[in-house]
Amino acid sequence: MKRNAGILADRAIGELFHEGRLKSEAALDADQIQPASLDLRLGSKALRVRASFMPGPNHTVADKLERLTLHEIDLEQGAVLETGCVYIVPLMESLDMPADLSASTNPKSSTGRLDIFTRVMVDRAQEFDKIPAGYAGQLYLEISPRTFPVIVRRGSRLSQIRFRTGQALLSETEVLALHEAETLVASETPNVSGGGIALSIDLKGTGPDGLIGYRGKHHTSVIDVDRKAAHDVLDFWEPLYSRGRDELILDPDEFYILVSREAVHVPPLYAAEMTPYDPLVGEFRVHYAGFFDPGFGHAAVGGSGSRAVLEVRSHEVPFILEHGQIVGRLVYEHMLEKPQSLYGSGLGSNYQAQGLKLSKHFKA
Repeated sequence: MKRNAGILADRAIGELFHEGRLKSEAALDADQIQPASLDLRLGSKALRVRASFMPGPNHTVADKLERLTLHEIDLEQGAVLETGCVYIVPLMESLDMPADLSASTNPKSSTGRLDIFTRVMVDRAQEFDKIPAGYAGQLYLEISPRTFPVIVRRGSRLSQIRFRTGQALLSETEVLALHEAETLVASETPNVSGGGIALSIDLKGTGPDGLIGYRGKHHTSVIDVDRKAAHDVLDFWEPLYSRGRDELILDPDEFYILVSREAVHVPPLYAAEMTPYDPLVGEFRVHYAGFFDPGFGHAAVGGSGSRAVLEVRSHEVPFILEHGQIVGRLVYEHMLEKPQSLYGSGLGSNYQAQGLKLSKHFKA
């Protein structure tokens, strides 16, 4: 059954290209269209800028780049993006959307797990990562590596876009009903508020050593974002182990990879997104990469027991996380129709049935 309001599935995303609503400098990669999103590809140049900026209602991104660009970097053969710097990259994809279609963007999971801060901008925007209905024009990606320098090139995929029509978000009542029918998170007492269902942190540890997570190292070598299983974990990460207290002190501005206590399930007719927990309960940010595709954690496509990997950074002050503490919420949206391919069903999905797991770039 096809709904009147919801997230566009893979078939409809493909139709956007055929209709000229989505355009690209080159043919799509075979795996670029995901069940409920499209991966966005870097163009041929990166512009190092003095600082991040917002175009605002009276300016295009190009207007601001004329004043703020420090130098241009050719990405055709690959280039290193340094930590602490801000880059703007025109993307290969552009839009000419109808008046009833809007979109939002998010870093890909692997991007978030490398602590690469990214967000999409469009002309005359007043918000990052939001593309208003009817937008026609170029897409730009702001990139700022936070922990590791990275190698990127034309065609690298760091961000993804979701298209929606109408009001797709489930209400709290609908989330509770869906949880009772489908078990969205493996929790005996689900906490639903703020429109989402809560996820908490697992600090008990896994394996014989009680591994609870990883902390990013400083002054490392570079990571090639397009190479899988190419880097040694210990060259970039310090493993963290349980010491029997089921807590972890987050040091300010350090980057951590942790995992949710609950397994997560996204049924085939729904898409989910991770939202940071209310900052009033703790000065930390969780999960840069927020999209969960239909089929994530779905038993029928091998996802039973899939956890949410959490990218965590504390700000300003040290903060103590305790086992079971709520750190984020999943909001669910209706799909317009069931995707032709679900997450994990022969798509080469990297994180189906995952527990605590680093990005695909590291050797097992």
